[in-house]
Amino acid sequence: MGQTVTEKILADHLVEGELTPGEEIGIEIDQVLTQDTTGTMVWLQFEALELDEVQTELAAQYCDHQTYQFDFKNTDDHRFLRSAAGTFGAHFSRPGNGICHNVHKENFAAPGKTLLGSDSHTPTPGGLGQLAIGAGGLDIAVAMGGGAYYVEMPEVVNVRLEGELPAWSTAKDVILEMLRQLSVKGGVGKVFEYTGPGVETLSVPERTTITNMGTELGATSSIFPTDEKTKDFLKRVGREDEHVDLQPDDDAEYADELVIDLSDLEPLIAKPSMPDNVVPVREVAGESVDQVIIGSCTNGGYADILPAAKMLEGREVDKKTDLIVAPGSKQASEILARQGWTAEMMAAGVNFSEATCGACIGIGHVPASDSVSLRTFNRNFEGRSGIEDDSVYLCSPEVATAAALKGEIVDPRDLADELGDLEDPGLELPDQYDGSKADLIAPDEAVDDDLIKGPNIGDVPLKDPLQSHLAGEALLKMTDNITTDHIIPATSDILKFRSNVPKLSEFTLSRVDESFAQRALDADGGFLVAGENYGQGSSREHAALCPMYLGIEGVLAQSFARIHKANLFNFGLVPLTIDEDTYEKIEQGDDVEIVDDVGDGVRSGQEEFTVRVNDDWEATAQLDASERERKILAAGGKLSWTKQQYDEGESGATPADD
Repeated sequence: MGQTVTEKILADHLVEGELTPGEEIGIEIDQVLTQDTTGTMVWLQFEALELDEVQTELAAQYCDHQTYQFDFKNTDDHRFLRSAAGTFGAHFSRPGNGICHNVHKENFAAPGKTLLGSDSHTPTPGGLGQLAIGAGGLDIAVAMGGGAYYVEMPEVVNVRLEGELPAWSTAKDVILEMLRQLSVKGGVGKVFEYTGPGVETLSVPERTTITNMGTELGATSSIFPTDEKTKDFLKRVGREDEHVDLQPDDDAEYADELVIDLSDLEPLIAKPSMPDNVVPVREVAGESVDQVIIGSCTNGGYADILPAAKMLEGREVDKKTDLIVAPGSKQASEILARQGWTAEMMAAGVNFSEATCGACIGIGHVPASDSVSLRTFNRNFEGRSGIEDDSVYLCSPEVATAAALKGEIVDPRDLADELGDLEDPGLELPDQYDGSKADLIAPDEAVDDDLIKGPNIGDVPLKDPLQSHLAGEALLKMTDNITTDHIIPATSDILKFRSNVPKLSEFTLSRVDESFAQRALDADGGFLVAGENYGQGSSREHAALCPMYLGIEGVLAQSFARIHKANLFNFGLVPLTIDEDTYEKIEQGDDVEIVDDVGDGVRSGQEEFTVRVNDDWEATAQLDASERERKILAAGGKLSWTKQQYDEGESGATPADD
């Protein structure tokens, strides 16, 4: 039987397990990346593991989320990250150089390689044929030390693309159509592999828009085969020698197939407040728009911004609408500026921003009260923009620009008919991505050789080994699709404490219940209860680390998002799956007890545990965990487990072995 592209890369990197869907596998990691809101903890954990030097082929530390440095705490974090990169041997991208996924795509992403990143949109380079996976920071630290990354072997789904995109339809509409069909839970446990004749009609920037936002499907990763378009892009970024031919075998077998005819796609838009709330733009046309932002790691590249610039040439933004352009990389800004397009956009009324994640996580350009914001981002979770009662739509740069010109949501095809002289800008790449590399510091250029820690940078908290008896109050009951933004918000007033867990934990689940953190501390133990897809969204491990710090013992949920479930294991919290009846019956404030000896049960492979509520009724909860995950859980988390192996020297283990 032939292999898919995904299986070929995994087979080349397999160190443990078999490529059977649902089975745990361990793979070797070639490259890692981390960013400034997750990186501080990554390097503190790397230090705690007593590791001296990065062991992967390449590691890159980006500063892209909190570039505005509103507080010395942010600046201290960036200085610490620079010192960590210099001390341990990673590339360092200075604040303002751009978003990790965009800068990595331009400089390091390579076909056939594996990439692990502490950001959920790490799968972006899948558009270049790189198998890239988002994970929690502790998994990154272990991988940087040379340890394998463990994940359940996903199902590989064939997304067959046919036809060619018509005028005014874009790659953003491809992934929005995927979300419309499959929902934000439709990709859990899957890799989406794109094939078919439609693939060759898409450039690498278009492909990376699709793979970037595949994260919103809950997918483990997304990937395209390589071809002449891949080789062409690598030539434009000066890395043609890194091209590798990657195609699925003719007799490759897929778990499922989805066919999308690109020719049938029309401009689409995701309504508030979930990326899968997708409709044709014409269905919501006429909605007044207060703010438009073009940018983010999804649509912030040169090829995304140039169409907007062409549409704006000789025109002005509507007087009641603010238009912000936030490039994904400084290189994109520099090339646009050298070509004169930045001035053209400014003349049209554009506010040109620094290259940063900023607004995507609610830092800067927060929408006004009772206003509508159109964004070319990947997420529109309620409150993520920085104001709780927001109304954020997701769309392509073309739809966003049309709205900025009209002052209301409009299908660009209709605006073109109205104006008469507005043409589809199409897609164009620069001859060379030849921007300056001054803000990208290679390991041999490092300016630091020792860690520099400001007063806000704390230690990594550890959890005691798993107890035999777990009991406590159901401290909070939540609905479906609770995101990591709900668990640990990323706004500027909170983000600056990412390296200070005791302080950061005060904000845990504050967007759901402001009293939660104090109640959890007072309770000295307890449980969280949630519906489906608990922990979707960002990879931030703080969403597990802070509940652990507050004394939470476990989470009872109907289902878990992949990265967050792994993070719960990594920090010693027991993730138990309950059925819908149990979820409906249990109430916040109930007394919950795991009747079984939890420690022995976890170690022995027990899958079903009895949950007793209020000494009144009982239910069964499932623990879906590999043998390795059970050992991690029993030890109180992955850091304790890894250090324990190192200290005991089991089987010649290194600090990074699992």
